[in-house]
Amino acid sequence: MENHVGVSNKVSSFVLPIGATVNMDGTALYECIAVIFVSQLYAAANPDFTLTFANQLMIVFLALMVSIGAAGIPHAGLVMMVIIFKAIGVPIELAGVLWAVDRPLDMCRTTVNIWSDTMGATAIAHHENEIDEGVLFRPAA
Repeated sequence: MENHVGVSNKVSSFVLPIGATVNMDGTALYECIAVIFVSQLYAAANPDFTLTFANQLMIVFLALMVSIGAAGIPHAGLVMMVIIFKAIGVPIELAGVLWAVDRPLDMCRTTVNIWSDTMGATAIAHHENEIDEGVLFRPAA
């Protein structure tokens, strides 16, 4: 951020660690989509289960909450998804449906998380006049 974007050390050393801890929007989006997908599969096979609008709102809210508390390790989102499954009444064993595709998707959502952290740091640095805009136009060494 400092060498290639021009964000000051003061801003990047404050914003990026907070973003890495709290700003897990890629994880929250993934958990919403994955839980709704698994819930629809479960509803198709089990006529006693209905994915209501209230359940969908609960999924969005809980995905946001558990993504904040998710650790920055592989498969953390899958483990946190169990909380959402229990809250809406989906068997936790169905998390196994996602196990095979979770690792590559984990890498993709980490990219989304990092991108949004860098955009936040850049926006704050620009607002606080703590950005060296000349860095963007310097040729790479």
